[in-house]
Amino acid sequence: MENTNNHGHVPVLRERVTELLAPALCNTITNPPIILDATLGAGGHSEYFLTTFPQVHIIGLDRDTTALAQAATRLADFGDRITTLHTRFDDFPTAIQAAADAGNATCQAALTEGISGALFDLGVSSMQLDQVNRGFAYRVDAPLDMRMNNSEGITAAEILNTYPHGDLTRILKTYGDERFASKIATAIIREREHAPFTTSARLVELLYNTIPAATRRTGGHPAKRTFQALRIEVNQELAAITNVLPRIADALIPGGRAVFMAYQSLEDKIIKKYFAEITTSKTPRGLPMELPEYAAKFRLVTRGAEKATPAEIADNSRAAPVRVRAIEKLATSTNRKETSK
Repeated sequence: MENTNNHGHVPVLRERVTELLAPALCNTITNPPIILDATLGAGGHSEYFLTTFPQVHIIGLDRDTTALAQAATRLADFGDRITTLHTRFDDFPTAIQAAADAGNATCQAALTEGISGALFDLGVSSMQLDQVNRGFAYRVDAPLDMRMNNSEGITAAEILNTYPHGDLTRILKTYGDERFASKIATAIIREREHAPFTTSARLVELLYNTIPAATRRTGGHPAKRTFQALRIEVNQELAAITNVLPRIADALIPGGRAVFMAYQSLEDKIIKKYFAEITTSKTPRGLPMELPEYAAKFRLVTRGAEKATPAEIADNSRAAPVRVRAIEKLATSTNRKETSK
């Protein structure tokens, strides 16, 4: 049963994420230490950070204005220790600069001193999934919107009604790993000639009729992969991850840590590849000493991708697919080569 004080939202791996960030917050050169909660959502992680670390200030980001307003209300008792900004997380430098220019002290400190810790809890939030009218869930009939920021951008319905066969096939195959991408794209184009797609029930019916029965019996809900692909395309989620990785790496202070929580393999592969690059020395093989200019500037905190424990999944089923990776910015280069874990 959900805790009645969690605002209908159970933060995934709350204690483990806090444990991963703690060393960067307790041994920091900044005063106060600043956490960037890049995916604020319902504010569950931030509330726990603010309670656990009384010295911490948080900059919370969200592209969803509804989520941002609800989180701001939830966290209002923490006063100026919480700053909320409406932005997609990969544009956090611009948003923080604008707030700093407007006089926000926490954002000014983030620019001058740096960020001690950062959390990226990726994908669609539980709160968004629970809001039927957003169109993220395929088990209920709802408008095909899927925008995390529902004030701008293209909707899922517009994609279904305007994309050519090749583009529909590409996003279904690339973002949804859908075996029947081309077949589904053909069916979508055929159906939209009769009437445009507006709500999810018609799309789900099309998928049931298009995907072979044998696959439907063994491959999970037939709409899952298509809805994931549409959501990623609508919100440009993978591009945002690719963009933000070097930006948060640059913003962290020495000893600062960034934690990424991915819920599907496409997200995790991007993070894994970038982490491998920045935690690996570029000093040519065979040299007896590390060349400082080629030394790794970060180290891996997690061994591979950590997963939720059975107990965590039992408490919060949405933790089942999560993959957690964390890095720490090194204070100084060493005179020996570091081996990435």
